[in-house]
Amino acid sequence: MKISENWLRTWVNPAIDSDTLSNQLTMLGLEVDELSPAAKPFTGVVVGEVLTVEQHPDADRLKVTTVNIGTGEPLQIVCGAPNVRAGMKAPVATIGAVLPGDFKIKKGKLRGIESQGMLCGASEIDLEDKLDGLLELPSDATVGLNIREYLDLDDNVIDISITPNRGDCFSIRGIAREIGVINQLPVTVPHVEDVTVTLADEKNVIVSTEGCPRYLGRVIKNINTKAVTPVWMERVLARSGIRQHSILVDITNYVLIELGQPLHAFDGGKLQGSVQVRQATAQEKLVLLNEQEVELTEDVMVIADDEKALAIAGIMGGLSSSVTDETTEIFLESAFFAPLAIAGRARKFGLHTDASQRYERGVDFELPMMAMQRASQLIQELAGGSFGQITIAENKALLPTRQAIELNQAQVDQLLGYHVDSTFIVDALTRLDCKVTEKTDGQWSVVPPSHRYDMAIYQDLIEEVARIHGYDNIQISLPVIETKLAKYQDQFELGQLRQTLVTLGYQEAISFSFADLKLEKILNPDVNPLALANPISSDLAVMRSTLLSSLIPCVQYNINRQQSRVRFFELGLRFDYQDAANIHELKQIPTLAMIAVGAKTNESWHAKPQAMDFFDLKGEVEEVLAAGRINAEYVRSERVWLHPGQSAEILVDGKSIGYLGRLHPSLEEKLDLGTTWVAELDQLAVLQTYVSNFTELSRFPSVRRDIALLINDKINVSEIQQLIEKVGGELLDSTWLFDVYTGQGVEEGKRSLAFAILWQHPSRTLEDAEIKSGMDNIIQVLQDTYQATLRAS
Repeated sequence: MKISENWLRTWVNPAIDSDTLSNQLTMLGLEVDELSPAAKPFTGVVVGEVLTVEQHPDADRLKVTTVNIGTGEPLQIVCGAPNVRAGMKAPVATIGAVLPGDFKIKKGKLRGIESQGMLCGASEIDLEDKLDGLLELPSDATVGLNIREYLDLDDNVIDISITPNRGDCFSIRGIAREIGVINQLPVTVPHVEDVTVTLADEKNVIVSTEGCPRYLGRVIKNINTKAVTPVWMERVLARSGIRQHSILVDITNYVLIELGQPLHAFDGGKLQGSVQVRQATAQEKLVLLNEQEVELTEDVMVIADDEKALAIAGIMGGLSSSVTDETTEIFLESAFFAPLAIAGRARKFGLHTDASQRYERGVDFELPMMAMQRASQLIQELAGGSFGQITIAENKALLPTRQAIELNQAQVDQLLGYHVDSTFIVDALTRLDCKVTEKTDGQWSVVPPSHRYDMAIYQDLIEEVARIHGYDNIQISLPVIETKLAKYQDQFELGQLRQTLVTLGYQEAISFSFADLKLEKILNPDVNPLALANPISSDLAVMRSTLLSSLIPCVQYNINRQQSRVRFFELGLRFDYQDAANIHELKQIPTLAMIAVGAKTNESWHAKPQAMDFFDLKGEVEEVLAAGRINAEYVRSERVWLHPGQSAEILVDGKSIGYLGRLHPSLEEKLDLGTTWVAELDQLAVLQTYVSNFTELSRFPSVRRDIALLINDKINVSEIQQLIEKVGGELLDSTWLFDVYTGQGVEEGKRSLAFAILWQHPSRTLEDAEIKSGMDNIIQVLQDTYQATLRAS
């Protein structure tokens, strides 16, 4: 929401500068996104009156003017604006003036005629151009007055991000209330009183829906359609991001920003019979003000007459009943619509309006009368008119109620962790328009005001006390915690898993469970992701089937910002819907995903950066599994998004718990990535409960034997190693691969694999015959199973 700072200061004006004011709003929970000047700095521009206009003797498009700026002798100024004429008033940049962009006005000649300044259009003084030519000022503008003062350009526009729970702050009144509370200043509310009723005309209002507990309407006739929106109103609306329309629309917009109550004016001559507030009928159609035709449904509330729907209640009016330049009679609406009756309806039709934004969050149900009177007052002042009685249709049983909340000093101190004086508590809540009744010393009954829907429990009141007291004033103290030792759980915990990954150099990413359909299809063309009915954006439109569709954009984002080495992990849900008959059968699978791009280690003085390879990633995955005491096997992976020669499926007890490897080179190129290493594991399998078993260390020496085998290069090393462990017997302690060789001396299709085999007995020294027997058995089985032969040298 954008507001004029000067307008805000007419309501409450603390003795602080603009930056301090913005900081106060932010610390109150109303974050200021931007504080920007109403116009860029410039000097030397005043209000001038054009006295005479004559054709330039040597230029068809130039005029020679004389301009009065209130300093005695008129100035001669050469001007090319098409709308320059005698008698008009416009901004004049005098000699020595400096315009935005450091443009300096000097005395000069144009086609031989001396020019003593420049008549300015809106863009020359950093305002929006509405026409080609000079900025025409009202006839009552004071000649010689500094244009910054006249147009109130020494102002700032405050852009505030309002949270969904603070619908009461979508107005100058709401913001001023907050500033008044924090600075302990009174808020100056404009004097509002109803106009004199001179018409007997009154529309019959029929409310037949529970979504509208209160509806006010008034007939206004004989409005001056030629009335022009005053400069002061046009100015503050423009700084709130609202364009000028007509006097009636501008007044309703002004009251909307000023008080926070949406209003709507119907052309009274276009209404047939009574005004009805009802639910739409199925397939009922309406052409909106933006000329969009919508087909209504029964859950949408409308304003209608006896013949047709006129507007979507609380969202947008219809074109057929809209106010035009010829409108002299209106029916003015000011209503309270229940938030749940409006919420989601605007998005249903692709709309987002100032009215729906406020009604969805909740508008003060006591505000419609004040807003109606304020709008009537402004219409009478600016456009005249005859006013009928205010028609009120309401069901008080459906209006929100404000229940008393019990609060005591102990609750405040306990929740905040520090003591706030009871006097301050009462004063702060009272300034927030709460009705505070002291029951006993340090105990109160608090009734929230009608505009604060977010106050319902005592914790809400304590939050308000902390907010007004100031987050910067929260006292620092060490918490008192009673610690009880928990029972030891022999289990790999989620925190341990995170710590293991962080130790390996990975950083945790936290992302949405939604993904980009295009990226999902790039990773796996066969996947058919579940689409969201109401996505927050086009690149978050489906439920992800893999965490890679969330991590890859994170990597791309960092690479595009000159981060050459990126390593992320994420613990989250992926969604399997391949075998799901309906949404209730959707599988949500807790998953650990890892992704790494760039060098194996950071650049350092003692080692050159080395590219990461398959075995680096496999080693990191093995460290994660080892932390959970999981024994895994690895076989070649057939997943389409992985490099066929640099990827592996991870098996535990013969069942896949995930994969690791390099992205397919074609995907790396398509996604504009370098070599990218990824892994994805079933989180529950990694965090499975394990049993700690202690094996006593042998005091007797171990014996190592090495064998080098010539074997078919298609056979997995893990299969060979498992076979060695299986046939080695109880004397075999461990085995590992320590050399791989292909090349000269090894025939094509084979490779030399060298294994270390360690033998040890827990209670005695082994004899050579036992070791020889075991080795012979291993060699024989390898020969029989894989046709392996011993390599001689």
